[in-house]
Amino acid sequence: MPRLPYVPADLAEPQDVVQAIRARRGGHLGELDRMLLHCPPVAMGWNTMMGTIRRDLTLSPKLRELAMCVVAMLNKAEYEWFHHAPLLKEAGATDEQLKALREPIGALTRPELFDAAERAAIALTIEMTRTVEVSDSTFAAVKASLPNDRQVFELIMTIAAYNMVSRILVATGVQPE
Repeated sequence: MPRLPYVPADLAEPQDVVQAIRARRGGHLGELDRMLLHCPPVAMGWNTMMGTIRRDLTLSPKLRELAMCVVAMLNKAEYEWFHHAPLLKEAGATDEQLKALREPIGALTRPELFDAAERAAIALTIEMTRTVEVSDSTFAAVKASLPNDRQVFELIMTIAAYNMVSRILVATGVQPE
């Protein structure tokens, strides 16, 4: 059970906010949206930022979704995993990779499953999520594995944003739909 009640699924007001979220979500409001709509200005900003991260980055969808899934596991955000593991698979991850990512720290020791860029992204996600500080060696590995600084920043932003997502999900008790 969520710790706060979801707003109604048929919510219509504030119209501009609800319509923008429905447009990004294919017409419906998910449980996370229904939680965020307790504060419409935040829900609108969230919708804009998360929409940008999901559709307007140059970072590969596989690295983006990999980072999201690692955040989900580290923060025990099952809702996040439930929604992003299928997208990671769609982006090219194997069932074996998904299984390994359930234990992100162990996944780092699996070079037969994850290439250098994927391992660098996993390491960056672990450090940003667990300690916030990123070691010089991890940052260097990320820079060496991505083609430009924009993609380095996009990976950092994705990790930071999905840590925010998982913290909302876990604190409010949002469950997979």
